[in-house]
Amino acid sequence: MQKMKLVTGGLVAMTVLALQSVSSSIAADDKQYFNIANGELARPTGYREWIYVGTPVTPNDMNDGKAAFPEFHNVYIDPASWAHWKDTGKFRDGTILIKELVSVGAKSATSGNGYFEGDFLGLEATIKSAEHFPDEPGNWAYYSFSTPDHKSLTSSAKAFPAESCNACHQASAADDFVFTQYYPVLRAGKGTGMDAIGGVKSELP
Repeated sequence: MQKMKLVTGGLVAMTVLALQSVSSSIAADDKQYFNIANGELARPTGYREWIYVGTPVTPNDMNDGKAAFPEFHNVYIDPASWAHWKDTGKFRDGTILIKELVSVGAKSATSGNGYFEGDFLGLEATIKSAEHFPDEPGNWAYYSFSTPDHKSLTSSAKAFPAESCNACHQASAADDFVFTQYYPVLRAGKGTGMDAIGGVKSELP
């Protein structure tokens, strides 16, 4: 009996240490995904290794030839913020979302007619940080690394003026300035823990 208590106590202690380690790891990762210095954000790297949340597109064809954002937007969220989103259903301070801009390429394939991704056009980022943006609505700021000719990327970028992006996000975004209504991965993952990882549930909401 005494041996069983020792084993159980050891397992509990190991579990607590493991949870503390995960928590510390996530806290340490807060600064890992972006670097802001002298008012400029260094272009993040490695974001294709993050969690992919979706690809909306508003093509010119469906907007009288004048779509505000006619390209595909491949969107990724950093792993620490995804873990927090799964657990709490909230975007943590330190969240970064990357938006990779891709042109509309071919409009037909062996599967039929549609909109298919073409070439990379640019890169944008959205960051929530009370430390860096205490006066911005929701503490969110928005960046673009795209050059005017869309042929290359800048190594760093300054945040857009708040009025350029925040007003639309504040008025129409479903969750804390983020358009989660257009990203089923984020909707399914909101505060759902293990169910968020995919393949766990059989029901399709």
